[in-house]
Amino acid sequence: MTQDAPLVRDVFPDLTAELVRLLEEEGERDLVVCALDLRLVAECDCGDGFCQSFQTHDHPPGRPYGPGHRMVCLIPERGMLNLDVVDHRIVYVEIIDRPAMRRAVAGASPVGAGGAEVGVREV
Repeated sequence: MTQDAPLVRDVFPDLTAELVRLLEEEGERDLVVCALDLRLVAECDCGDGFCQSFQTHDHPPGRPYGPGHRMVCLIPERGMLNLDVVDHRIVYVEIIDRPAMRRAVAGASPVGAGGAEVGVREV
């Protein structure tokens, strides 16, 4: 299912550019390459209006990531932007308290999570 999901860089190019810039600032060069190829697998369905988080790889809900997991906390100008990384792969992008993201690709919808679009608007 992950390979069929849209590329984040096609749906949210501004977010991808920001991720690349912030990862470079943090010295996370290996993750810069990962950020360019992220897929929008499922958007968070928590229902909180301040959350725009999404999965980039399939993962069972409520299960810990286990060995090889680390969190990379980035420092954006507004809100929070954190990455769950497992074995050098970005598996989840946590986006909290930030302006609503706009989709660059009209009609691009996530795969899974019932297509929830929390805080996300099409252009």
